[in-house]
Amino acid sequence: MATIRLTKEFSFEAAHALNGYDGPCREIHGHSYRLFVTVKGRPSETENDPKYGMVMDFGVLKQIVNQEIVSRLDHALVLRATPGNAALRKMLAQQFSNIVEVDYQPTCENMLADFARRIAARLPEGVALHSLRLHETATSYAEWFAEENQ
Repeated sequence: MATIRLTKEFSFEAAHALNGYDGPCREIHGHSYRLFVTVKGRPSETENDPKYGMVMDFGVLKQIVNQEIVSRLDHALVLRATPGNAALRKMLAQQFSNIVEVDYQPTCENMLADFARRIAARLPEGVALHSLRLHETATSYAEWFAEENQ
């Protein structure tokens, strides 16, 4: 049986600020993110398997990505947790409930590395994360490939 790749698209709205950045993205701003998740594996060849002929149920992939990424970040403000912005984070948390603190600069690139770790850890046996593509805008995106991150 051939190895097959499956891709599912997700979207979420989130804001972030790039702490210490020397351009306009140092300000709080938002994006309509589009995330493409591609997994690979061999379709089940067991005829009495309810997943016969499938690499993975798209519904299971949707559940994993929604739990690990979308529900966590949709309509959130993502900020790097640094000692220098602790007072800002505390003040914002008094007014807003969905502030996500991360231990990295929340760039598209770093978010992909975080997403890859989260998604790969939840995939069923025999299914591997192949690639991720995260669109920050309609014309700008970053990509992550498993083969380049072994």
